[in-house]
Amino acid sequence: MSRAQLLESCGRPLRLVDRPVPEPGAGQVLLRVRACAVCRTDLHVVDGDLPHPGHAVVPGHEIVGEVVRTGPGVTLAAGMRLGVPWLGWTCGRCGYCTSGLENLCDGARFTGWQLDGGYAEHVVADARYCFALPPALDDAHAAPLLCAGVIGWRALRAAGDAQRLGLYGFGAAGHLVAQVALAQGRRVHAYTRPGDAAAQDFARSLGVQWAGDSGAAAPGPLDAAIIFAPVGALVPLALRAVRKGGTVVCGGIHMSDVPQFPYADLWGERVVRSVANLTRQDARELLEFAGRVPLRVHVEVLPLTAANEALARLRRGELTGAAVLVP
Repeated sequence: MSRAQLLESCGRPLRLVDRPVPEPGAGQVLLRVRACAVCRTDLHVVDGDLPHPGHAVVPGHEIVGEVVRTGPGVTLAAGMRLGVPWLGWTCGRCGYCTSGLENLCDGARFTGWQLDGGYAEHVVADARYCFALPPALDDAHAAPLLCAGVIGWRALRAAGDAQRLGLYGFGAAGHLVAQVALAQGRRVHAYTRPGDAAAQDFARSLGVQWAGDSGAAAPGPLDAAIIFAPVGALVPLALRAVRKGGTVVCGGIHMSDVPQFPYADLWGERVVRSVANLTRQDARELLEFAGRVPLRVHVEVLPLTAANEALARLRRGELTGAAVLVP
């Protein structure tokens, strides 16, 4: 048998259950979960910001596991360590998939939402969407890279070559992309919820040039801003903070409604864009970077049985970095 935290309907606590170890089908691999980070997207799934898939599901999509056995058509060695991200399956045939935009595939299925995820002792995954991990990072510190890291990487690419970068929200994704940007020689400003001195101190400890409240004025205009906090009201604030020609990237899968704002805030060829999901190429690039440039991945390790506690603390904004569940 295998333990798993099951979401039976939105708005209800996860229920710890014992169930048979799943069997891998063709093209799949069975992994023993070694760690699974807790992502804000998990919270959107549990709270119903994303529609319930219509069946009970195990959340979790920042998974580090080791190969137990494989299904037909897969040759992976038992014991090999792999990472499993949010993107769990695509059709491979549509225009998006064939043009390098598989993250936009209309038929895509996602780990921990439509597909069972890593809040469990075992998980089955499509072997094509599993990745070797940098050996220098242990399980708990590798797990947040599978979404917070990869989405941060994609969002940073969407921001272009911005040398003065603002980050709105300094949690799991923010603290990773800040380090990537700093390693690339950029200047980083961190914006947190008002009064969150702990997050601001944490940001400064990683080397950002400035940290303050989301409504505060940073010293000088930004070239680009990335919004990780799921707060639509930050969009007009970020637009006012970027220079003419600057870009505001919305990095979350869900955000509250963006309030009305004057056209003058957008004028001057400023751009607002979103980042959706991830591609396998994004994952390969970020993991290769993390293998070359050490990232300080701040984690708090909790047992699998504490999944509801971890989600509640994330909901209240009480986590620094990322919580990681270990069976």
